Formats: sequence, structure tokens, C-alpha cells
Amino acid sequence: MDSRERVKINTLPTGAPDLDVVLGGGIPEYSFNVIAGAPGSGKTTLAHQIVFANASLERPALYFTVLGEPALKMLRYQQNYNFFNMDMVESEIRFINLSDEVLTGDLGSVLDRIVREVEANNPRIVVVDSFRTVLRRMGDPATAEGELQGFIQRLALYLTSWQATTFLVGEYMVEEVRDNPVFTVADGLLWLSQSAERNSVVRKLQVIKLRGQASLPGLHTFRITDNGLQVFPRTFSLYTQQGRDVNAPRLSTGVAGMDEMMGGGIPAGDSVIVAGPSGSGKSALATQFIAEGVRLGQPGVIAVFEERPEDYVSRSEQLGMDLQIGLDSGNLKVIYLRPLDLSVDETLREILDTISALGAKRVVIDSMNGFEMALAPAFREDFRESLYRMIGALKGIGVTIMTTVEVVTSFTDLQFTPHSISFLTDDIVMLRYIEIESQLRKIVTVVKMRGGTHSKDIREYDITDAGMVIGERLMGYRGLITGTPVRNNP
Repeated sequence: MDSRERVKINTLPTGAPDLDVVLGGGIPEYSFNVIAGAPGSGKTTLAHQIVFANASLERPALYFTVLGEPALKMLRYQQNYNFFNMDMVESEIRFINLSDEVLTGDLGSVLDRIVREVEANNPRIVVVDSFRTVLRRMGDPATAEGELQGFIQRLALYLTSWQATTFLVGEYMVEEVRDNPVFTVADGLLWLSQSAERNSVVRKLQVIKLRGQASLPGLHTFRITDNGLQVFPRTFSLYTQQGRDVNAPRLSTGVAGMDEMMGGGIPAGDSVIVAGPSGSGKSALATQFIAEGVRLGQPGVIAVFEERPEDYVSRSEQLGMDLQIGLDSGNLKVIYLRPLDLSVDETLREILDTISALGAKRVVIDSMNGFEMALAPAFREDFRESLYRMIGALKGIGVTIMTTVEVVTSFTDLQFTPHSISFLTDDIVMLRYIEIESQLRKIVTVVKMRGGTHSKDIREYDITDAGMVIGERLMGYRGLITGTPVRNNP
């Protein structure tokens, strides 16, 4: 057995909690890092966020600017973020402009100035922004490349020996990752990007390299808010799927006939899809499911995409359910997620935070179609993957989920869900219109239940001022699920 002890690597917070999760705990202390990306991607904002999260009087931060915007102009905009603290400027955070050294000297003079400032201040954090401009001022690219590599190696060695965590901020193209000397020497490489598609702009962050830590792979969506960078990790891998409990208690849907058809209700922890055409009562059933939970003291969350929360609550009153009682008691939260440019991870984070705050046991997503339309175009292309991660993460924390989905009624084809996503769910309830004697009527059937036996009946139902009411088994017809049934012979 190897008795050698591993050296513990401390980490520094970034000031963005979910970014620390992506990084595997934070920025490794004394590491040499590059924050790269195109103009406007959020590099400087992230660097400031890290600086303000770590600077102190004992170990200040040094922020070097190189031919970029003046510090005064930069601070004018940065002060709008909540992490900004003007009292820290000049005492705990010093901004130093290296324009004179770059314009009148060479890389040696730039390094000398950095060395002098580091020796004088003993900083904990050192940022050089934007470092790419140093190379652009050096004339011949072939000569500059060699000089820059040696310069970066000396800078990295020097700053590491002084126990400073360093960040170089620069504008780079993706194709430069392979052979740029900056990336070879760096311990960590954070790549920020933004892409515009149609009317939507999506920002993404990738940890391309991070020595000594297990960072989360892939592209992680982020937004720049009043709090700075807010990262939404690819959360599917962060939640452990719970094993299915065959003895899980059954949760009432609030509709007696539906509970009977489902063998006593929905097994706790299941994911249920309620599929049907427009106006068939999908939202009515989902509302009754949540209202019944509130009545039983089981907190619930409703995520709506197609109408405002106040309209959703008001409409529930017409179905005989007062959701306002749950809102007032704190057992219910209706969240409206801003449409048109959402990411699945951002949506999931909002839902998970609300579930955690309420201790929710029941969740309704109304509807899957609205969720798809609210996503940015780039995420619609991977909609099945998005749903897979979202449903998996919610099931992983043990809540019971009911999702409504609209399907186009066809009288020649039977479709349970769009996008072939029925494999994502444990249970499927299908609502459908049928025509009998020139009258449009509604039928319901339980198509699938992984948690046990269920009724195979096809029953008629109606939406009343008391919600969904399910009648008896519809007898005397064949071909009901085709939508055009035929009466059996007498």
C-alpha cells in the first residue's frame, strides 16, 4: 500500500457558485489560467468577479490593463454589478495600466513592471487584461511568437513562485487552442463564447483544461446578470438517480376516476405525461393534481410557459380549484420562465431552486410544447436530450412530475407524444376526441404504467366547473381510439 500523502490543492471561489461546481470546486490556488473568448463574451466581467471574491487587505489583487480600455472607464461599467465594492478599489484591488511599457518598450519591460508590482504588494490574485494586445504590438508575427512563449513561461514561473493565482484575459480564436504557447503553459483554460441565431443570443462556457481537478465536461450555458456571470451546469450528471421503489405510496390525482384507472393513483417519484389535443383538459388534470397535493399538505411547483401565473391561477378558479390558497400558505409556487431564449439548464435550475425552497413533492410542467418554443433555437435541435437530462434530474431528487403535451389529433393515426419521447416517462395518460352521432366527445385511457397494473378501460370524461369528471367505461363501440368509432351490432 502506498503510504505517500497527496498534496492538498486549495481552491479559490469564483464568486459564481455554479461556476465553482463546473470547475470541480473552484480555481486551484497558485494556478496559471487563461480566460479566452471573443469580444463581448464576458471575459472581463468574470475576471472582476473573481477578483472581488478573493481580494483582501492582507493579500490584495493586482489588475493589469494592457492597451485596453482605461481602468476608470472599465470601473464605470463594472460598478453596476452587485459584486462590485468601491471600498475595495485601491485598497484591496489595485488597477495598473501597462500601456507605457508596451508602447515604448518590449516584453522585458512589461515583465519588469509586473515583477515590481508583485514584489511590492504580495498579491493573492493577478490579472493581465487584455494580454493578447502585447503580441499585436510586437511587429513580425514569427519573431513575436517565440518571444511570447519565453515571456509567458518566465511570467508563469515567477508568479507561481510568489504564490499568486494568475489570470490572463485575451481574445483568441478556437483554432488557436492547439499550438498557442499560452495554452500550453496554462494550468487552466476557460473558454467563453456567444452565438446569435435568429433573434436569440446564447452564451456558453467550456473548461477546456484544468490541471489537478475533475471539472464537468461540455458546454455550460451562462447569463450575465446583475450578479455577474450566472452559470447553469449540465446538471444531469450532478444528480444521482434514485432506484425505483416498487412499494412507493400512490399519490392521488384529485380525480377519483383517474385514481381508479391508475390502480390507486400515481406512484410517488414517477414521471407522468398527459397527452392530448388542444382543449382536451390536460391543464385541468395537472391543476387538480397540484391542488390535491396542496390540500394534503404536499407542497407543489407549477412551471408555466404559455401564460402568466396570475392568469393560470385565475383560470383554475373556473375549474373549482383555488390555487391562491396554496400560494398564500406557501405550499405552492407558480413560476413563469422568460420565453424565447431559454436553455434547458437554466430552466432546470429555476425549477430545482424552487423545489428546494418549498420542499416540493409534486411538480407540473405545463406544457412541453411551450417549453420547446421558449428554448433558444440551438437547444430546440437537441430537444430530446434536453428533456432526458431535465426529467432525469427531477426524478433524481424524488419528486413526482406531471408534464402536459399537446398532440395533433388525427383520425387515421394514433400518436402518444411528439418527438418519440415516451421512453422518458413512467406513465402515459392519453386524452382524445371522438365523434359519436355527430357529437364531439372526450375519452381517456391509461396507456402505460411502469409502477404496476392499471385499467385498460377507455372511459368518457368531461371538464366541468368542478374539474375533470370521469364517467363509466364506454360500451357498445369498437375503434374508439381511432376517433371514429363504430357501433357494435345489436
